[in-house]
Amino acid sequence: MILVSSCLIGLETRYNGEGTRDDSLMEFLKDKRFIPVCPEQLGGLSTPRKPCEIQFHDGEEKIINIDGEDKTHFFIKGANEVLKLVKEFDIKYAIFKERSPSCGKGKIYDGSFSSTLISGDGIAAKMLTEAGVKVYNENNFKEMKL
Repeated sequence: MILVSSCLIGLETRYNGEGTRDDSLMEFLKDKRFIPVCPEQLGGLSTPRKPCEIQFHDGEEKIINIDGEDKTHFFIKGANEVLKLVKEFDIKYAIFKERSPSCGKGKIYDGSFSSTLISGDGIAAKMLTEAGVKVYNENNFKEMKL
């Protein structure tokens, strides 16, 4: 079983209400069992929603939207909901949307809302990695060894 960011299979769950269907990913998944997830929606955020990025405040990681509102608790709640799926279905792999403050793996935005990328992981990707899940994105999922 593989967790997959729901936006990558075309569901309109991204912050802007759009999906980003990836046809090569769909081809890869056609003979596999997978569960589509959107940690941000599972955490209680609506779609569409204002863009959010990870920022550091007083040494703490926070997820702030473009209006300066702290949305961290929604992201943590969503990541914890995804962890429940991991445990319930003994999930070992995830394919998540890159650059997302939830799902990003390897590269995320720097918190300045200037489209500047830095090394790092989104909250859900980080929690899943810590739980032993191998997290990939839409650019490196073909490296997955099932």
